[in-house]
Amino acid sequence: MSRSTPASEPDEPETASRLEAFQAGFGEVDGYLNYGSVGPLAASVVLEGSRWNDVLASATPGTLGAVDVQDERMRTAVGTLTGFRADQVVAQPNTSQGLMHAMFGLSGTVLLSRLEYPTLPLAAERAAEHRHLLTPRWLETRRGHVTAESVREQLDDAVTAVAVSLVDYRTGYVCDLEAVREVIGDRLLIVDAIQGFGVVDAPYAVADVVASGGQKWMRAGWGTGFLALSDRAVERLEPVFSGVTGTDEPWPFSATPAPSRSARAYSITRPDPLAAARFAASLEDTVAVGTATVHAAIAELTAEVIELADEFGVAVVSSRDEHERAGIVVLEPEESVLDTLWTSLENHGVTATIRAGAVRLSVHAGTSRQTLDQLRGALLSFATAASY
Repeated sequence: MSRSTPASEPDEPETASRLEAFQAGFGEVDGYLNYGSVGPLAASVVLEGSRWNDVLASATPGTLGAVDVQDERMRTAVGTLTGFRADQVVAQPNTSQGLMHAMFGLSGTVLLSRLEYPTLPLAAERAAEHRHLLTPRWLETRRGHVTAESVREQLDDAVTAVAVSLVDYRTGYVCDLEAVREVIGDRLLIVDAIQGFGVVDAPYAVADVVASGGQKWMRAGWGTGFLALSDRAVERLEPVFSGVTGTDEPWPFSATPAPSRSARAYSITRPDPLAAARFAASLEDTVAVGTATVHAAIAELTAEVIELADEFGVAVVSSRDEHERAGIVVLEPEESVLDTLWTSLENHGVTATIRAGAVRLSVHAGTSRQTLDQLRGALLSFATAASY
């Protein structure tokens, strides 16, 4: 497949080369614009999965020790991308479990929007219902966009934490974490990073809790993820669900030990080492190219998608400011022609998401020129049909 490569400055050949190597790992069919739902596995992830499946299948002498170190490998790579120390990172099978750990461990009042992806509000409500130590306060926003201004207006001394999505799953809006941090002071900042991790060059280190999975933009498959906790978060949160691997006492236990006073307290049992290996491979791919480079490539491609929508008269409701968007472009045609647009996309082999009267297109750094051509064809067909 022919991949779209943003033009590089003459003095940046190494950056261009690394980006090309990263793009070479995209193997999905042309027309795929659905990374906000799931990212088809990266080539390195496929190879890593096959390799460790073979190792575990044969279980030859000495091989299982190599399997055991995959968790540390993954945590080290997460640390490189986020700025957290490896010991501040603990494996999770998905974003949701990490956020449940955080909300059930929190007390006081958490400020968040009801329009976030349901994982955040549900975790807050479940914790409030069952522990009676947390009170959710629903943040009023404009179109669900959490901004420093909206947080400032609704902040008071009762609020102990603010929870946000790095990227709004409905609109692709990127939250300014640094601005929110400046407003909330030393309150805990909890971030659901799944829709931006690996493709948004975000200042994760300003957050206290960062949770993400690897099945979307990281293209590492389901069962991969992490929870990163600042020292302040470890001090203030209570590890409610802490299992056999969440203690500092070596095995075998002399008694029932207390949870660790570190991020490992949020481990329930031994993490899946094969999932850790797959995730590590995708993380290392991103480390090699640099998140900023991936973000820049996506910015150019999303700009092209927006131009196509404008050309054919399809309303774009996601941000046009490249600093406020990640890889998501949302189209909202008139309700009467929504089905026509969706049918046209399907007929031209474009994979996307339709939700609440809008079509969400998710562009990645490896999106091919052929994919954009298929999108153009779909929009042309739609415009022709809608004009009758």
